[in-house]
Amino acid sequence: MLKTEKVVVLRNSRRGHVRVVRELYLREQVPCFSSLCQGHCSNEGKVLPGDITHYVVPDAGVVRDFLEVLEFQELRGIVFTQTACQVVQHTRGRRQYNRLKSLLKDPRHDCVLFCNEFQLYSYCPREKGETQEKWHTRCVYRAAVWYHDHLAGLKPVVMITEDQHAVAEYNRLTSGVYVISTQEYLQSFWPDLQAAQELYISIAQVLQERESEGQEREYAEHLPAEVLEAGIKSGRYIKGTLKVNKHRAQQEAFVQADSSTKNTELSSDVLVWGMKQRNRAVHGDLVVVELLPRGEWKGRTIALTEAETGVEERTGEEQSQPMPTGRVVGILQRNWRDYVVTFPPWEEVQSQSRNSQRILVIPWDRRIPKIRISTQQAEALQEHRVIVRLDSWDSTSLYPNGHCVKVLGKSGELETEIQTILMENSIHVLPFSEAQLREMLLNSKENLWTVEAGEVAERRDLRTTHLVFSIDPQGCEDVDDALSVRILPEGVRLELGVHIADVTHFVRAGSLTDLEARSRATTYYLADRRYDMLPAVLSADLCSLLGNVDRYAMSVLWELDAKSLAVCKVWFGRTLIRSSYQLCYELAQSLLNNESVEVPELAQLGEVDKKKRLKELKTALEQLTKVARYLRTQRDRGGALELEGVEVRAQLDAEKNITALVPKQPLEIHETVAECMIYANHWVARKIQETFPQQALLRHHPPPCQEHFSQLMDSAKARGFDIDSCSNKALADSLDRAVDPHDPLVNRLLRMMATQAMSNAQYFSTGSCPLEQYYHYGLALKHYTHFTSPIRRYADIIVHRLLTAAIKLDKGMEPNETLASNKELEEIAQHINNKNRAAQQAQKQSIELFQCLYFKDKDPLTDQRCVAEAIIYAMRANGILVFIPRYGMKGPVYLKNRENQVVSLRNDGSCEWQAGMLQRYPDRICTITSNGIHAFSLFDHITVRISVQALRCHPDSLCLEVISDRLQEVAKLESLAAGKGRLELVQEVVRQAEAASQQVEEQERVPQLSKEEREYQQSKGPNLYCLLQEVRELALLDLSVGALL
Repeated sequence: MLKTEKVVVLRNSRRGHVRVVRELYLREQVPCFSSLCQGHCSNEGKVLPGDITHYVVPDAGVVRDFLEVLEFQELRGIVFTQTACQVVQHTRGRRQYNRLKSLLKDPRHDCVLFCNEFQLYSYCPREKGETQEKWHTRCVYRAAVWYHDHLAGLKPVVMITEDQHAVAEYNRLTSGVYVISTQEYLQSFWPDLQAAQELYISIAQVLQERESEGQEREYAEHLPAEVLEAGIKSGRYIKGTLKVNKHRAQQEAFVQADSSTKNTELSSDVLVWGMKQRNRAVHGDLVVVELLPRGEWKGRTIALTEAETGVEERTGEEQSQPMPTGRVVGILQRNWRDYVVTFPPWEEVQSQSRNSQRILVIPWDRRIPKIRISTQQAEALQEHRVIVRLDSWDSTSLYPNGHCVKVLGKSGELETEIQTILMENSIHVLPFSEAQLREMLLNSKENLWTVEAGEVAERRDLRTTHLVFSIDPQGCEDVDDALSVRILPEGVRLELGVHIADVTHFVRAGSLTDLEARSRATTYYLADRRYDMLPAVLSADLCSLLGNVDRYAMSVLWELDAKSLAVCKVWFGRTLIRSSYQLCYELAQSLLNNESVEVPELAQLGEVDKKKRLKELKTALEQLTKVARYLRTQRDRGGALELEGVEVRAQLDAEKNITALVPKQPLEIHETVAECMIYANHWVARKIQETFPQQALLRHHPPPCQEHFSQLMDSAKARGFDIDSCSNKALADSLDRAVDPHDPLVNRLLRMMATQAMSNAQYFSTGSCPLEQYYHYGLALKHYTHFTSPIRRYADIIVHRLLTAAIKLDKGMEPNETLASNKELEEIAQHINNKNRAAQQAQKQSIELFQCLYFKDKDPLTDQRCVAEAIIYAMRANGILVFIPRYGMKGPVYLKNRENQVVSLRNDGSCEWQAGMLQRYPDRICTITSNGIHAFSLFDHITVRISVQALRCHPDSLCLEVISDRLQEVAKLESLAAGKGRLELVQEVVRQAEAASQQVEEQERVPQLSKEEREYQQSKGPNLYCLLQEVRELALLDLSVGALL
């Protein structure tokens, strides 16, 4: 081993340069990670295949500027040098560097990292007077030559660079090593890969234009990093994430102070008003703000904002009380992602630029500013959704610069809009790879899966000793939990069992399936499809606790006192179970109610055996309900909250086609199952936290900010109720008392407001959080985690592994797998939290899309389905917010239009626009016209008309217009037709999608997939609703309820 030194010059935060000297230890044995290795390297992990024509070594400049081109999976055999990776790390920041590391780890990409600066014969010391760029190029070339020689010339090596001088100098220097430009490489080796060539041209144009940008400043320069750091420590500056108000994206943005903020006077978010004060910060960036003098503080706009043209009207009287207001003085971290954009109309494009190459495109997300890109395809891409990536935003430019990455499809088409939603939420889900599927066990008639003899010996066998059954939605296939309950001998104790699919037996830590599940973190449920976290052979078969088949499980068994139900003993372990009954909620509830119903598993039995087993099942359900009532009572005493959301479930026919989307009927059995799952999660959390106090994955729910309850309190006060939010117990008791005997929707709406005031529950590593912050506010539990759904949540898989390790330690055995450290676990927890938020947002947006598609082709003036009952739940300066029970929607209703006319009521209650004014009060808003004064009060029932506002660049939105201050006949009948309204919405939208897709299939003659292909691919295709049988409770309105648990 040879010791040497490496001198690098890095740019510091003052835009100066720092000379850094680092020690290097050179050695001969450095892995090459090639399957053609001739030097007996210790190549562990991913290696380059030998069945490709050449290896390609990109220069440092290529990796730095054109990493997206190198991400194409078609480009195989890429050798990233250590030199190039360090250049990315030092010049492009942590986000780009992490992206490069993820690319190197991804098993789907044939690329490896070669540590050329540690290899004795490839290391290049910097020569005197040599520029850093030229030195980097020489290092990469030397590495390419070493690679070629190390493989004994078995594979040609192509070095690609943007430096034409390097091409001229090195191209013919070494036989078998070719040095060419990136563009020439793509054109010569990949002529059919047009997408990569177009992406290269787009990025090259952006880089060229950046060099020729004007020098006139449009924004203030950001302060140096050390100044920002000192200001944050002293309390002068405030650090936080910028959140742009999507309804007033040009004016309002807010920064929530970071926990490290020293400013003690700050009691709320900081308002950043206008683009100039935002100073090039984009929604999601981690920024530093400086407070303005109090005389310049502004208030939030409290008027509804119309979005037809994006014009945001604002007047002084429409603002709330002044709040802390500031300006962005620095950006600590850019959190840019890929954005979906639409090109402006062709006439506007032509007016922007003479050659129509530099264009301002409009992002789908209103919170993102227009983006300047360079393209020659503006005319061809009219009416299309396009993915754009940001490159820079200099102080001399009004808008950020970016480049096109990919064309999604024509706007307005269902598949394009769905892909837009996924992209906007950074959800990238590809079909499971062949390598991942090869890890799966088979279970077919020809190759039937059976339990292993070794597993039978190691597990506790409950197949003959316990009556195990599952209770799930109708038609559910991914059965990840089952229950059991029985009286133990001597009758003084009762045993309760929760049995969860043992996914970790089939998904080994570090396997390709495990890495993919970690990347996805959850199953993504949209309104019309789902993207599974695990392949179907696991989620719907081998891991699913189906009826009358042997399955592996992770079980928790409690021995309870038969009278007091106090816990006497608890057991955790791996089990072998056979579920006797696969019940649906409705059937289980009917059995509890002693109704005469047919249990499918008992249909073939004789009358005597049937009665005996039916009595046994009913007894078990009654005992289970008794235990669940006790558990709920215990949590209620501690302050558990009963929150409200609008939930539906899918009903399917024998062919798995959806026949209805009906509201969830509140059944006691729902609460029974939920309580048992919560109980299991709580006890497992206690177990893993006790065993691994510094590295257990738990889930906590922080108490909400008190100011978030203001709308709830104001609305309740208007109805004569007082809401106490000082604790979860006080809030729960207040909501229980806030009941209007004449209108049950009042309590429902108040609970929905309470739900919206809550913060989301979060996963965390116990070593990163103090003990007092473990508490789950919504469930009123000191310890909580997720253990009961490992088929669709990666967090549960981690918890299963922790529990397995804890059980082994209890037995004096060492765990089979190395557990993640606190730091690693906290990183995984944050990743899962981010993916969960994305999944919830994507689900919500997909539902809104289908609601718009349903109403889009209906005439709101003549179609009675566009007329609905609405309940007022909030007041604004120029309108009201309403909830529509029939369709599970919330939305604004304007009482004042752009012509300053207000809604006036005729004698029959119908409405018209007239000249007049509005007067707003805490509990009502009055319209004053020549017809008199008319009031719209909180919790009034009105009739609204629903129409669709079609937008070119942004998602379509629903428009609600009040047509009467009383219920019309059609609205009075809604309670009888609510299920029908949802059914029509679903079926009509799907019919249109099926018809369009069928036409495309006939034209393209797409071949039918085989049974095996259908089984292993992602859910996809026009008959999208056929897969909703696996959605347990799809929240159509308020997804935050699930986020709290």
